[in-house]
Amino acid sequence: MVLDDLGSSLRGTLDKLRGKSRLSEEDIEEIVKEIQRSLLSADVDVSLVMELSDNIKERALEEEPPAGTPARDFVLRIVYEELVDLIGESTELPLEEQTILLAGLQGSGKTTSAAKMAWWFSTKGLRPAVIQTDTFRPGAYEQAKEMTERAEVDFYGNPDNDDPVEIARNGLEETSEADVHIVDTAGRHALEDELIDEIEDIEDVVEPDTSLLVLDAAIGQGAKDQAQQFDESIGIDGVVITKLDGTAKGGGALTAVDQTDSSIAFLGTGEEVQDIERFEPDGFISRLLGMGDLSQLAERVERAMEQTEIEEDDWDPEDMLQGQFTLNDMQKQMEAMNNMGPLDQVMDMIPGFGGGIKDQLPDDAMDVTQQRMRTFSVIMDSMTEAEKEYPKAIGASQIERIARGSGTSEEQVRELLEQYKMMEKTIKQFQGMGSDKEMQRMMQQMQQQGGGGGGGMGGMGPF
Repeated sequence: MVLDDLGSSLRGTLDKLRGKSRLSEEDIEEIVKEIQRSLLSADVDVSLVMELSDNIKERALEEEPPAGTPARDFVLRIVYEELVDLIGESTELPLEEQTILLAGLQGSGKTTSAAKMAWWFSTKGLRPAVIQTDTFRPGAYEQAKEMTERAEVDFYGNPDNDDPVEIARNGLEETSEADVHIVDTAGRHALEDELIDEIEDIEDVVEPDTSLLVLDAAIGQGAKDQAQQFDESIGIDGVVITKLDGTAKGGGALTAVDQTDSSIAFLGTGEEVQDIERFEPDGFISRLLGMGDLSQLAERVERAMEQTEIEEDDWDPEDMLQGQFTLNDMQKQMEAMNNMGPLDQVMDMIPGFGGGIKDQLPDDAMDVTQQRMRTFSVIMDSMTEAEKEYPKAIGASQIERIARGSGTSEEQVRELLEQYKMMEKTIKQFQGMGSDKEMQRMMQQMQQQGGGGGGGMGGMGPF
């Protein structure tokens, strides 16, 4: 994921302090230089890097660490607090009637972001509508229409009208019953007077409550000038950073936030309409430093389970804790995991698994794991209902038949059955929890096993 290199570099720098109880001035100088290199390599603006590193150095030299606090944890807290302060609070977007104007260059991801944001507002109980005013880019109308259909939200556009201002005016009238209006504007390959004039005219008509600048995470050092010009034109209240699932460095987008004295509203993390996160600075920086993000993880789990239950009307995940755990349950669990999004993003949200542990894994580890889950699902599709309900009765002849029917090997079928046994054992432990205290104690043990290093990956089984 974008910014992974920055996070990995910062974590590697801080790990040099492991085992130290006190910090010398030389230690701090070396750490600050490493942090500067990490930020500059991620395309963060030089002046911003110097300001941030000066703050970290000053605090590390002047503040007294709490008694018993290791040097690494002390510096980690300072870096965390300074990065959170740099990024600032999340853009204020109340869950009420409002109009949001999106601006940005062509290719930044405005049209996709408009549909994603509309989907997000719909999950909060509001009725959103997307108004497509881009008459410059061929296919903009068709793309917006398709994306909003996938998001199941209201849409207005007119491919036969070449006046974006008129489209914006008519769009507000035609979607007057919507609570949230998201107005998508045209972009260009570069900032041009014509583009600025058009956006200003649309702004006069729609009178937005919030104007958001959409930036590709790969923008680099060019973000500073672009953000400044858009801010002078329409006033930027917040930034939407897109394509965070790519390999871009991402520092330029952080520079744009500082340049416009604004904040981050949303993060685009993939190609699907559901691949969007409301930006929360604490969780974002925590994830970056390998400390996890439990609030975002909980939201994804809840969404994935709801989606899986909708797709499978006869399945209730709580039933697993009441009765027998079957391969049907295991398959539904895997579907829910897939609905949570890319595994590497989920790993980043789990304290003890993102960051340090993930850095030690091969680059393709997450892809291999997801491929294995897909293979297991294919194998289970080749089983009879009786075999999925009573997997312990599956013998050698059935394994041979299942492997042949699924186009896999007998060894892979046996791996699936071994994975099932491990999951069944874990479920039985939860079934035996007689009180909330016992449940909390078990969860603490699992977290300790996952947070101590590479060995914690064992808890994931042979996926």
